[in-house]
Amino acid sequence: MAASTDSAKEYRFYIGTYTRKGSEGIYTGVLDARRGSLRLEGRPASVKNPSFLCMSPCGQHLYSVSEVADMGGRPTGAVSALSLDPTGDGPVLLNSSPSGGKGPCYVSVDRTGRTVLVANYRGGSVAALPVRPDGSLGEAASVIQHEGSGVHPGRQEGPHAHSITVSPNNRFAYAADLGIDKLVAYRLDPEQSLLQAIPSATPTVTPGSGPRHTAFHPSLSCAYLVNELSNTVTVFDWDAESGGLREKQTVNTLPAGYDGETTAADIHCTPDGKYLYASNRGHDSLAVFRISDDDGTLTPRGHVPCGGKTPRNFAVDPSGRWLLCANQDSDNIVLFRITVETGMLEPVGSELTVSMPVCIHFCR
Repeated sequence: MAASTDSAKEYRFYIGTYTRKGSEGIYTGVLDARRGSLRLEGRPASVKNPSFLCMSPCGQHLYSVSEVADMGGRPTGAVSALSLDPTGDGPVLLNSSPSGGKGPCYVSVDRTGRTVLVANYRGGSVAALPVRPDGSLGEAASVIQHEGSGVHPGRQEGPHAHSITVSPNNRFAYAADLGIDKLVAYRLDPEQSLLQAIPSATPTVTPGSGPRHTAFHPSLSCAYLVNELSNTVTVFDWDAESGGLREKQTVNTLPAGYDGETTAADIHCTPDGKYLYASNRGHDSLAVFRISDDDGTLTPRGHVPCGGKTPRNFAVDPSGRWLLCANQDSDNIVLFRITVETGMLEPVGSELTVSMPVCIHFCR
């Protein structure tokens, strides 16, 4: 649900935040691509710690986690459903449902719009929730607890599911678990909101890597995993029939020789599949990669300062010409122009001030 057509050059997006420093919840923004500028519009939706967002395939509903440890006295976080006003007046809360575990940090929706998936970081579990006809959420039909630990003493004492991403063919979902160094594969039944683990299709990455987010190539059978603790991106060949993933490349998200404290965060491809970006928190940069047209492998192109501090999340607009970066600890969202010939990023001098922005999601 773009705010208007490509020729009109305006795109609406939603901003998830942490609410502990004065944020009111979920904000609505507009990218004016004609002027290279950003603005806020409408009223914010009051949701506590809406740290990740996704949108229904129909573009009429928004789903948000609430990154909390309890909901109504129960030891679980929450997932909220919101309806979207096409006039841009702001999302309206429909209902909230338990996430199935503590500290949910990621939400996605299957390609039919029938099932919402959530990753519970603190609880180390994933869940699938049915979507009702009006877009609201039912109780979780599947809750699966991950097991195990990793080699990092402070961050991998147990499972920490950090994301769950639906495959392009809608048959599988993949949960990146930072605590156990696995990209856990599931068979997805969107009609029943059920998940079934596929151990044979679940790869383990290098110990201590800390898997975080996954992105699929828009046309090639490839998946990209950003690893938070090792500051790397792992490239996989993806089998659309079995759901299997075969590792074929790992590249660093940092410049050669950098030894400061930093962690990788987010990852996205451009819509045309030519470029991939990953964010570095601490180094406070966006890493730029060229994607091979033949096999989807990556070639580093360089690094661009993020324009703030702690680039938790970023998004590429539907046209593939603009990138918005949410800098959590400098309370700003910075607009970059994507150079079509090289994929490099150029700041255009436009930004928004939002308290602790941690997610950006464009309308469909």
